Amino acid sequence: MSGPHGRGGRRAADSPVHRLPARTKLVALVVFVVAVVAAPPGAWWVYGVAATALALAVLLARLDVAAVVRGLAIEIPFVVFALALPFVATGPRVAVPGLPDVTVSTHGLSAAATFLARATLGTLAAVVLASTTSPAHLVGGLRLLRLPGALVDILSFMVRYLDVVTGQWRRMAVARAARGFDARDVRSWPVLATSAGGLFVRSYERGERVHLAMLSRGGGERLPADPDGATTRGWAAALALPAVVVLASLTARVAA
Repeated sequence: MSGPHGRGGRRAADSPVHRLPARTKLVALVVFVVAVVAAPPGAWWVYGVAATALALAVLLARLDVAAVVRGLAIEIPFVVFALALPFVATGPRVAVPGLPDVTVSTHGLSAAATFLARATLGTLAAVVLASTTSPAHLVGGLRLLRLPGALVDILSFMVRYLDVVTGQWRRMAVARAARGFDARDVRSWPVLATSAGGLFVRSYERGERVHLAMLSRGGGERLPADPDGATTRGWAAALALPAVVVLASLTARVAA
């Protein structure tokens, strides 16, 4: 259970980005996202600078571009919201080319484009972080950044036992299939809900047993965090590209 967890599309690789300490990359992600969100609406060149910075990070990390793009699938709900925004927003309206009876809000179009650009850049940055840092190191980085201990402990145990829980769910799916169950329509939802409830109860009981086993062996309430060896050079390397985006965002703010 204590081995590295490299699932979820992360490739084993060795690059300058992979070798950066986890907490420096976490801070760099937050700085990058804040800088992108702080850019004034309509400052498209700032988003271009941010996209260029992300492209450089992908190149330095030697990541598979196709895998990074596939990671954008998590953004689909935000894309749907952005596409709907021009139709529901207020303000001056223009006709859709080819559909004269359908109009959209000009303010909504601008807001949707800005929202989609920010969401895409933030999602890509998170994908790069997840692709270059193992979940165990991310949890350790969060602990070293002094996040609430209870939250970090929950995340730590989730990482350690995610494979166990997903394996249990797969075994339950095999058992359902062996009994002739096939989830084809909404009538199968009650069975799936019952299975999910059973999985929750089993996971909760497993967590209680693990906690009692830790206490019986003299373990504390918190898992220890190993130092990640972050140095001044490491911080400078991790924050170099986000600093460029921050400078671009501040320049756009001053010029606005």
